[in-house]
Amino acid sequence: MSLHKEILLSRDCDAIQIPSGHPLVLPSGMSVVVTQSLGGTFTVATPGGLVRIELKDIDALGLTPEDAAPKIKVEGALDQAVWDQLKSVFDPEIPVNVVDLGLIYDCQVKTGDDGQTSVAVQMTLTAPGCGMGPTIAADARGKILSLEGVSDATVDLVWDPPWNQAMISEVGKMKLGIL
Repeated sequence: MSLHKEILLSRDCDAIQIPSGHPLVLPSGMSVVVTQSLGGTFTVATPGGLVRIELKDIDALGLTPEDAAPKIKVEGALDQAVWDQLKSVFDPEIPVNVVDLGLIYDCQVKTGDDGQTSVAVQMTLTAPGCGMGPTIAADARGKILSLEGVSDATVDLVWDPPWNQAMISEVGKMKLGIL
């Protein structure tokens, strides 16, 4: 998929304003430019600013699910598969996944006596006022729930300890050019 190419929306399309997190509807025929395609979502520049379009609405961009970021092949232990899924979750303004940004504070995979597996994640954001927080958390939850064998998942936003740049992995720092 080619980035920075002008696209006319083929239909009205749900979107989320960046960074406020407010939902909006982009009208059919609007000219947009895809600026980022990571983790199965698309960040799009519109005349009114940046918005995020979810995978379910990419047909409005004239794209198919195959045009989105490829799915992570799950092999091995379920806990590793959960971490791999979390690595496919991105803040729409930052081209580094939430794991390498150091936003994941805890991840517990537990199988109950009934054989059902649940995942509980505690994560933070780079700034407490980020309006995209609930959207990013929901994206993480959805990615975890897409794993075979996971019956429930919770992703809670926490603020202690406060996030800082020292929490970014070396890989993330290299991507951001701060290493």
